[in-house]
Amino acid sequence: MAATGQIALTVVMGVFLLAVATFLSRIEDWRSYTPLTGGGYGYAEPTGQAHEEKPAGIIRWLTTVDHKDIGLLYGTYGIIAFAWGGIAVLLMRAELAAPATDFIDPNLYNGLLTTHGITMLFLFGTPIIAAFSNYFIPLLIGADDMAFPRINAIAFWLLPPAAILIWLGFPLAMLGFNVEPAQSSWTMYTPISAERGLSSNPNVLNPGMDFMLLGLHLSGVSATMGAINFIATIFTERGDDVGWPDLDIFSWTILTQSGLILFAFPLLGSALIMLLLDRNFATTFFTAEGGGPLLWQHLFWFFGHPEVYILVLPPMGLVSLILPRFAGRKLFGFKFIVYSTLAIGVLSFGVWAHHMFATGIDPRLRASFMAVSMAIAIPSAVKVFNWITTMWNGRLRMTTPMLFCIGFISNFIIGGVTGVFLAAIPVDLVLHDTYYVVGHFHYIVMGAIAVAGFAGIYYWFPIYTGRMYQKKLAHMHFWLTMIGTNVTFFAMLFLGYGGMPRRYATFLPQFATMHQLATVGAFIMGIGQLIFVWNIVLSWLEGPHAPADPWKLGEDGMLTKEWTWFEKKQETALTDGGEADSAHTSDE
Repeated sequence: MAATGQIALTVVMGVFLLAVATFLSRIEDWRSYTPLTGGGYGYAEPTGQAHEEKPAGIIRWLTTVDHKDIGLLYGTYGIIAFAWGGIAVLLMRAELAAPATDFIDPNLYNGLLTTHGITMLFLFGTPIIAAFSNYFIPLLIGADDMAFPRINAIAFWLLPPAAILIWLGFPLAMLGFNVEPAQSSWTMYTPISAERGLSSNPNVLNPGMDFMLLGLHLSGVSATMGAINFIATIFTERGDDVGWPDLDIFSWTILTQSGLILFAFPLLGSALIMLLLDRNFATTFFTAEGGGPLLWQHLFWFFGHPEVYILVLPPMGLVSLILPRFAGRKLFGFKFIVYSTLAIGVLSFGVWAHHMFATGIDPRLRASFMAVSMAIAIPSAVKVFNWITTMWNGRLRMTTPMLFCIGFISNFIIGGVTGVFLAAIPVDLVLHDTYYVVGHFHYIVMGAIAVAGFAGIYYWFPIYTGRMYQKKLAHMHFWLTMIGTNVTFFAMLFLGYGGMPRRYATFLPQFATMHQLATVGAFIMGIGQLIFVWNIVLSWLEGPHAPADPWKLGEDGMLTKEWTWFEKKQETALTDGGEADSAHTSDE
């Protein structure tokens, strides 16, 4: 009966995906789209397929193909996912405040661990970057919209069902269905992911795992569609005055990221399908008598380590774009930062086996991967020195975006240096699968990627809201985030040095102090994010109107195309009968 149910589920999902593909194939003109409101503020020629104005209310958001609207949808989605993942980890950290099991049983802990990792990487990290790139890439390169606006919309609308499938195990378990959340961790190592059954009946496979795999596959399809769109847009939609030498650094990083996605995500999709077949149709891709469990690790990490750079390269681009605006100087070594971005993109596909040093692979292979893993630190270091040199002797203005850029550099240095240690085989064999790896990884994901995202949100807040945020709340958000990040993840580094293994719901009493310190830091971070959400929502609704050049970039000759667009937008609003409001809260 259980096998029949699994087969029926797979057939239903296959029919659904086929129906979606059939529907999409009937759309004849992929490039038609709704224009910008107010007559259009883009730089390219009108397409001749315009509606006079956007529909109002919820219909606008359900039907829009405007890149700015889709950027806002991505941002909202990313923040919701960030909240889900953050709540999951706070529950885990509360449980880890004491050595024994207190209020979360190990199965629920494993479910929270899995959903936290997958949510933060696939449902927050990639979409929040897509929010910036969708909204601002066309503006930065002088394009009217994305190359394929409808594909752009479809790429976003694949994400809500992906999130529902990934999270579905939790509500179904609470409602009493014979389903549990996936408990494989975000790496989904076989044989656990291929054979793990229900806690109540280990002989019955958990449908929650299948839901999660299907949702993950949808998110990969979404990312791949978006990557194709960005490559096409940057290659074909640039304005006449934007040649390759004039392309901004953020667009360079998005272009590189899109190339990595094209090579990495299809492999993940293939591996997920193979795992689904193993689970539901008794194939042997990852069984001992077939391909073997290590095959999954090779396939997953060939995707998984480029995924780290898929997530970190665009934040590097954000910092490279924003930091010079508040240093009063042009970015030092622009060409070297572009070259180092491309070098990271190429080298990222040659380091995956450093995650597998402890698996017993050929020592000669280990040595080669160690060499490339250390070499990839060089282009990252080039960027760090260029950022520092850009600030050197500059006219620094400690606005909130600048503070978060500096916080990014600080955390990225710690995360990067700890990663170099893990690239050395002897050190990795000692620290592998300890909390040291968790601390290193989270310095990059939360300490660098999320912090750079906050810099971008605050820097462009006047453009997508027309208002200014509250400076004091923004500074509180910065300091609580930085303090919480370093308290939490430094404690994890020390836990790893002490030998504390990762992914455990209980631990020996000797680790209690550092776990409690990490828990305190996590809740400090959580309070900071509550202040962030409050500030964003309140300022969006009631904040003072922003001037055309809220950061006074024109004084240093630092205005870029998106701010020119914003100025034209305000002029058009005044022409159409809007009221000027020069009052604003400075963040100087």
